Amino acid sequence: MATEAEAAARTALVGARVFDGNRIRNGTSVLIDGDRIAAVVSDGDVPSDYQRQDVSGLIAPGFVDIQVNGGGGVMFNDHRTIEGIAAIGTAHRPYGTTGFLPTLITDTPDVMAEAIAAVQDALARGVPGLLGVHIEGPFLNPVRKGAHREDYIRPITEDDIVAIAADSRGATMLTLAPEMVPVDAVRRLADAGVLLAAGHTKATYDEIQAARRAGLTAFTHLFNAMPPLTGREPGPVGAALDDPQAWCSVIVDLHHVSAPSLRVAIAARGWDRTILVTDAMASVGSPDDAFDLHGRTISRSGGRLTMADGTLAGSDLDMATAVRNCVEELRLPLEAALHMASQAPAEFLGLGNELGQVTPGFRASLVLLNDALQVRETWISGRSSAQIDAVNA
Repeated sequence: MATEAEAAARTALVGARVFDGNRIRNGTSVLIDGDRIAAVVSDGDVPSDYQRQDVSGLIAPGFVDIQVNGGGGVMFNDHRTIEGIAAIGTAHRPYGTTGFLPTLITDTPDVMAEAIAAVQDALARGVPGLLGVHIEGPFLNPVRKGAHREDYIRPITEDDIVAIAADSRGATMLTLAPEMVPVDAVRRLADAGVLLAAGHTKATYDEIQAARRAGLTAFTHLFNAMPPLTGREPGPVGAALDDPQAWCSVIVDLHHVSAPSLRVAIAARGWDRTILVTDAMASVGSPDDAFDLHGRTISRSGGRLTMADGTLAGSDLDMATAVRNCVEELRLPLEAALHMASQAPAEFLGLGNELGQVTPGFRASLVLLNDALQVRETWISGRSSAQIDAVNA
C-alpha cells in the first residue's frame, strides 16, 4: 500500500493525445511518479493510487533550448548569478522550455569564469530546467562577429582550455570558429567532453573537416554569421549540409533565415539531427522593447532585434513559436518539429536516455499544447509550473 506522500507524488495526466517521441497516440495517459515517467497506459488502465489530472490537447516532451542568451528582461552576460539563471528559465518556461543552456555571448576572461561558476552553483542548487552552459565565443572570426564585440574576440589560451574543460555537473557547449582555434585545442576540448560547434566562422570546407576529425560535432545557427554556400566554395554551410552525422541548430524566427532556405537545408540533411534554438535575448517574456548589450542598445521591432546599424542581435523567439513556424511556414510534420525541439537537442547533449521522449524511466519534463500549438502547461521533472513557482516564491 502506497503511503500518503507517495500517492501525492503519483499523478496521471488523462485526456490528451501523447507524442511519445516517435508517434502521436490517442486514448493514453501519462503516469508520473516523482520526477519520472512511470508508464504510458490506456486511459482505462490508470491505477487507482494515481491522482488523475484531466488535460486536453497534446502532451509532448518538453522543449530543450541549447542557446538562450536571456529572457524576462535578464541577460546572462549581465546577471551571472543563480538568480539570473533562474529568471531566464522562468521567462522561457511558459513557452514550453523545460531544459536550457544559458548562453554567454563573447566577453572578458573574468566574465567567462564567473558565468561558468554561476552555472555550476545553479546546478548544485537545482535550478529547474538548467542543463549546463553554452559559451558562444570569444574564439570567433571577427569578420563574422555579428553582434559580438570585436574587441572581446581573442585567440584561445591554455588557461581558457583548462577553465572550459574543467569537470562540471552539466553539459558544456562551446561555439568557436574552427579557423581561429588550433586543431590540437579542439581535440583537447572534445576529449574533455566539451560539445564543440562551429559558428561565427568563415572556415573553408577543409578547415571544417579537420575540426570534425578533431571532435567538433555541431554547427551553431546555420546560415547566420557564415559565408553563403557557392558552387566552388561550400564553406561551413556546405560542410553542414554535406554531413548528416553532424548536429545543426537553426533559428526559425523567419528573420534570421528565410523559410525556403530552411526548407532546402532540412530537405538536404534531414531533421533527425537538426536542432531548434531561439538565440533568445532579454526581450523574450519582457514588455521592454529595448535593452543594453555591452553598452549598445538593442531594439525590438516587428519581431526583430537589431543594433543601431541594423545588425541582427539574437532573437525575440521562443520555442513554441519556433515549433509553430516549422509546421505552418516550413510545412514540416508536427512530429518533426517536436523532435527538433526536444529529442534532437537532448541527444546532442548526451541526455537522450533522460529527455526528449515520453516513455517509462525518462524525466517527467513535459509540455501540454493546444490545437494551435500554444503552451497550456509545462512540467519539469514531475513538477508543474504552479508547483515550481510555489517553491520559488
